[in-house]
Amino acid sequence: MTTVAYQGEPGSNSATAARDLYPASAELPCTGFEQALDAVTLGDADLAVIPVDNSAAGRVADVHHLLPESGLFIVAEYFLAIRFDLMGVPGATMDRVECVRSHLHALGQCRKVLREGGWRTLVSDDTAGAAREVAELGDPRHAALAPPAAAALYGLDVLRAEVEDDPDNTTRFVVLSRDAAPAPDAEVPTMTSLFFTVRNIPSALYKTLGGFASSGVNLTKIESYQMGAGLGVSRFYVEIEGHPDDERVALALDELRYFSSEVRVLGVYPAHPHRLGN
Repeated sequence: MTTVAYQGEPGSNSATAARDLYPASAELPCTGFEQALDAVTLGDADLAVIPVDNSAAGRVADVHHLLPESGLFIVAEYFLAIRFDLMGVPGATMDRVECVRSHLHALGQCRKVLREGGWRTLVSDDTAGAAREVAELGDPRHAALAPPAAAALYGLDVLRAEVEDDPDNTTRFVVLSRDAAPAPDAEVPTMTSLFFTVRNIPSALYKTLGGFASSGVNLTKIESYQMGAGLGVSRFYVEIEGHPDDERVALALDELRYFSSEVRVLGVYPAHPHRLGN
């Protein structure tokens, strides 16, 4: 049986994404992203399902620092519609709530209902973990912002459903494996994820990206972050449409490598249908 690791507790959005992707798999909840990646590296899990971006909150912190060092490959992507319910212990009511618990990102994605209630907030390690904490407290003054599945799992009542600010709130997950995935068929829309570090020369970033423009290759994402304690060298994470063996993509990558001190392809995988529809 395939074992899938994810960050968070049962009932979290990551758990939902893992179950949607691999419904017959065994689940391995982990306390953090690094632990989930390590589980795959060490062979305790076959795959890890990790959130990388949210349409409302942006990039998930730490993930892009961890991915290049993990030695793992992206083999798939998945887009999950994010829903949060306000939930409390049985018998609780909204007018008795004084404090709301959730993950920092979830609190940031449900600002409207929090402003309306005027409640104090507490940050939990995980959305489903916040629901568990409320259930353990047994105090009607405490509520949680958590995915709908967490209410039934932890025996809580939904005080108000779908309280996220944006009804189109979506998180993108990637699936990581110890081995690269087989190349998608030529007719399948394909994504390529990679990291690169520019050489320390003037206009290096402009030159590294020039090949994509001249070859007509679409970059869907480019993000930078600093490496180590210094501020002189940046590493870039890029996602492009196409396969590295495509002639246009191959030409762009050749130019990228010429002006970079490091280029590493992190994954080549089918584009998710959500991407194609948007």
